[in-house]
Amino acid sequence: MLLAARPGTIHRFDARARPIPTSHFRCSTHAFGVGGAIELALTMNPLHASLTVFGIEGKAFGPNTEFSPDVEKAVGQAVELVLLQIRASGHDG
Repeated sequence: MLLAARPGTIHRFDARARPIPTSHFRCSTHAFGVGGAIELALTMNPLHASLTVFGIEGKAFGPNTEFSPDVEKAVGQAVELVLLQIRASGHDG
């Protein structure tokens, strides 16, 4: 994600509060990344009142590359953060 953080660092962005910088989440199989997709969605349709993006700082991005131990640990932590946010929002059904 190019935030100069340690691999495995979890980043949380409130995409409704401000646009996600284009330098984040640049890896994509399409012509634009997550931030661009969100901005495009905002111009086409109103989004839900809240939109939070969680990202995990990576280490290596080549083909057949496995997660580093720090990133693997962060995946479980990020899942817990997402579940906590869902429960806090009252949308856990």
